[in-house]
Amino acid sequence: MSVLAAARRVRAHGGQFLLLGVLALVVAALVAGVPRAANRLTDDGLREHLAQQPVAQRDLTYATGPAAQQGAAGLTRARQAELDSRLDRLPAPVPDAVAERWYLAEATPGRLTGPDLAARNLLVDFRLRAMSGARDAATLVEGAWPAEEPPAVDEPVQVALAADMATALNLRVGSQVRLAALPTGAGPAPVGLVVVGVFRPHDPAGGIWDTLPPVLRIVQPEGEGLPFNAVGLVGAGALDARAADGWPLRFSWRYRVGTDRIDVRALDDAIGALAVAQRDAPDDIPLTQGLDIPLRDFAAAVDRSRTLLAVVAAGVLATLAGLVLLAVALAVRNRRPEFTLIRARGGTRGTAARRCLAESALVVPPAAALGWLLGSLVPGAPDGTAALVVAVTAVTTLALPLAALAVPTGEGGRRDLVRLSASTRRLTGEVLLVVLAVLGVVLLRRRGLTPGDVDPLLVSVPVLVALAAAVLALRAYPWPLRLLSRLATGTRGAVAFLGAARAGRSAVGTPLVVVVVAVATAAFCAVVAVGIEAGRDRATDRLVPADALVTGYRLAPETADELAALAGVRAVTGLLQDPGRPLARDANGTDARIGDAAVLVVDGPELAEVARRAGRDLTVPEPLLAGGDPAAPAPAVVSPALAAALTGAGLDRSAFVQIQGQRYEFRVAGTVESFPLVAPGAERFVILPRQALPTRTYPAVPTGFLLAGADLDPAEVRRVGDEGQRRFQSSGSLTGLAPPLGVTVATWVDLREQRGAGGANGVLAFGFLAGAAGGTVFGLLAIAFTVLAGARARGQALSRLRTLGMSRRQWQGLLLIELVPLVGVSVLTGALVGALLPVLLAPLLGLSAFTGGGPVPVTFDPGLVAAVLGLGAVALGLAVAVEALNSRRTRPAEALRTDRGEAR
Repeated sequence: MSVLAAARRVRAHGGQFLLLGVLALVVAALVAGVPRAANRLTDDGLREHLAQQPVAQRDLTYATGPAAQQGAAGLTRARQAELDSRLDRLPAPVPDAVAERWYLAEATPGRLTGPDLAARNLLVDFRLRAMSGARDAATLVEGAWPAEEPPAVDEPVQVALAADMATALNLRVGSQVRLAALPTGAGPAPVGLVVVGVFRPHDPAGGIWDTLPPVLRIVQPEGEGLPFNAVGLVGAGALDARAADGWPLRFSWRYRVGTDRIDVRALDDAIGALAVAQRDAPDDIPLTQGLDIPLRDFAAAVDRSRTLLAVVAAGVLATLAGLVLLAVALAVRNRRPEFTLIRARGGTRGTAARRCLAESALVVPPAAALGWLLGSLVPGAPDGTAALVVAVTAVTTLALPLAALAVPTGEGGRRDLVRLSASTRRLTGEVLLVVLAVLGVVLLRRRGLTPGDVDPLLVSVPVLVALAAAVLALRAYPWPLRLLSRLATGTRGAVAFLGAARAGRSAVGTPLVVVVVAVATAAFCAVVAVGIEAGRDRATDRLVPADALVTGYRLAPETADELAALAGVRAVTGLLQDPGRPLARDANGTDARIGDAAVLVVDGPELAEVARRAGRDLTVPEPLLAGGDPAAPAPAVVSPALAAALTGAGLDRSAFVQIQGQRYEFRVAGTVESFPLVAPGAERFVILPRQALPTRTYPAVPTGFLLAGADLDPAEVRRVGDEGQRRFQSSGSLTGLAPPLGVTVATWVDLREQRGAGGANGVLAFGFLAGAAGGTVFGLLAIAFTVLAGARARGQALSRLRTLGMSRRQWQGLLLIELVPLVGVSVLTGALVGALLPVLLAPLLGLSAFTGGGPVPVTFDPGLVAAVLGLGAVALGLAVAVEALNSRRTRPAEALRTDRGEAR
């Protein structure tokens, strides 16, 4: 067949080839574009994930220990030259991922003395430090930078201080102090220092200042009588001179990885390179890094998301494959007289197949190429899917020729008179399909899977389950319909009887199997997405069981009243948290020898009220709600592990825990696996009811507050919390030199948004949205195929019934009765399969990786039920609309003539 003849045939059957070309275009576009979109979203997720981590988490640091140096002249600058050489020796792809680098050299701390310090009675340990890039990252407020050359023998060392540190130390330009070795034994001779400059950083949050101890501020001691820690910048020559005098020096080379410097496709290589670098680092200059932890967490989340997306993609591609088969079957059915005529004129099956191959070759490859080009326009890195596009194009091109080769010739008779009994071959295939689905589920649950791998069994099992359920449903549903049609024989009118009879004898099972797979895919995406959202809500409730949580060191008790007076606040309760305290046998503090336990003190009734007003589903254990006898041990709720340890030590009825310097007696009154405000994963904790604790001279001071309210202003909440913390610090004997670190304000809304943003959540949400939308759209398209598959038989029936006097309204009623069971069974079966798949696969999918470690409940949300009913209504409306359009295109008289022609 020539190309022109094939083109004419394509034009004659334009509708069929248009449908086949559109399907080829869609498949190619999805295969080429979806991986690109997934890669782009994964790259964005990695950047957001790294940006959410503490900036120091991205640092790779080589550091030496303090040691005396030989040949100190020029040593500081010589070691600075190693900043580039060490980076070059790191294994790929780590060097390309480094965005910033810094070098640091400092002497061991000494005790700083001087008249300005004595004026404020300050005890200070001071370090001399030389840093690369410090002068470019700061502006002098007063004076000059220290000289780089070594000072003369009798000259003091020139030092530059940060403005805030100079103020805290009562120093200024020209101040002279003396630095001596710490009083721990013999050391180098003391040295004089002079402040020559005071500076302010351009960006206090810049990475150059992320050092310990910090350069920009003084570090307060954690207890009374201990020294403050401070750092001053000096020139490289000054450090060389100190090394020559015997002061030990330490060096460090720090490299910060950029958030956009790691390619997701090389994530495993980066993790492996970090492990190799840490292993190969010299013993005297170890490599310290924590970047592999967030990278491993992200890689685990990506692996889990790939597992989920593989399941979704399998359902969508199976639906598209079914649609292609339906389009081919519809084309072959309409062209069967043509193929019969070819055989009658002496042609063979191969003749019809070659004609169809020539026609498909003119339509499918160009459409697939266009789809591939459209998919290539999607932003994102390519994922090597060109070979898959070629394979899909080849299979789609060969689908119609193969179908033409296999189509039987001759008359098919009345295809609407289908008996319930099927051929042995078909029954065997259906039984084998059901058995394979059951075995697949059993094997998958027994052996599990490797996250991140595209497991063929995992990909095929959901499709097999959907197909098996569709076969069983479509095999069973005609029985009750036939019974209904028999009951309808005694009623007046023929509409109900004919409609039920036609539905019971329907031969459109194959299209509806595709509907089941499509709807199952959409329902699976919806159920898992709802479960993940619910799991994130619960995980957020564990961290903040209210609308906001204020935490600090210690806050004055009256801060609760000030917080309650803020706009929008409805309820406030205080709490006390301590990450770990040893338990004692008695009030004297005899160690119980059962380890430490996290301590949480809450007012049970207030906590329940705050949670209720915030709309949180929090169940407070009964022991925390009841009051207590001050003379008896307080009722406590503990973790099961701690309860077992206390029982084993005979302390379940009486044990002591120290809270803010005072011991409180408690007894085990209940156990819980977890509780809000307790660190996730904590295995040993004790929760005490504040209202049941005995009154003490110095009552326990809250370390935080929970707030319930609407439209809270975090800035105002933070201001009140800071004031309460400063007020407590300045009261009594707990007076500090400088204000403490500010309180932390965490709102439920912000934490919930953080859990839903960044990481692999973007690509996961994209996959769920694409799967749900694709399943819904393709399912509706398959329903349209269902109507078109029976259009000829339905048109012939309409032509006969209209000649017998049936009105158009009666025909529409008959059509509804015929289509409602088909559409309803397919949609409900698909929805049921999609809802049950997460129950079957949840243990394998690792969904807790998307909720911060919390469980993911598989729930059937009422909204999903409403969506299924709505989808059924839309599908039924679409079926009626397609039938109406087809009836207008094919007039009843033409269908009757066609029917008579086929009968002859």
